Amino acid sequence: MSGRVFIVDDDRDHAESIADVLEQRGYTVEVATTGEEGARRFREAAFDLILMDVKLPGMNGVETFAEFRKIRPDARVVMMTGYSVEQLLAQAVEQGALGVLRKPFAIADLLDVLERVKPRGLVLVADDDPDFADSIEPVLRRHGYSVRVARTGDEALKAVNGANCLVLDLKMPVLSGVEVYLRLRDAGRAVPTILVTAYADAQRDALARLEPVTGGLLIKPFDPADLLRAIDAAPLRAAAE
Repeated sequence: MSGRVFIVDDDRDHAESIADVLEQRGYTVEVATTGEEGARRFREAAFDLILMDVKLPGMNGVETFAEFRKIRPDARVVMMTGYSVEQLLAQAVEQGALGVLRKPFAIADLLDVLERVKPRGLVLVADDDPDFADSIEPVLRRHGYSVRVARTGDEALKAVNGANCLVLDLKMPVLSGVEVYLRLRDAGRAVPTILVTAYADAQRDALARLEPVTGGLLIKPFDPADLLRAIDAAPLRAAAE
């Protein structure tokens, strides 16, 4: 796998040793040694993943991460630290950091993290329950998926372009999940779809029409791990714009 990795670490020897390992495996790597330098470069270029040291001169790693998220809200960051800085790490995770590597870490640990968080495609979550969407979105992002959210069936139809997988609630305003799926299918725009509902008994007829041709059904509330398994098992297609 190739990709662009940005390392922000004031220990240049450590950063360059990681860069050498990643470049040997096909990654393009850039290094910055301060948060301010990292933010300047991040404004100029896009990266698939950032490895961010927590303890930096000037802006610390958490502050730099927050600046990155202002520049690009979908910034994907794994924190690194050799110190006991649990409060800072907790702040970083709350802000959406994908994980933590504790120095000194083995190359195998680094490669495992890269494999776990590598970009896996765009998931469209179509659900009018903001609590559901807000809880699922960070889980999907931490596992390498980009996420787009639609609150109504009509929004889902407009937002589906570019999506590799659709997580579709059956009960939505404007257009129901059934209507969304059938319209996409009839227009030749259907994507792998996972149905979700809290009303399985009341929606038995709709499920009988759709479940055999979709990627399965999850009954709310469900374990987010079940959704990840369903998405991982779906035949994610290369989405056409």
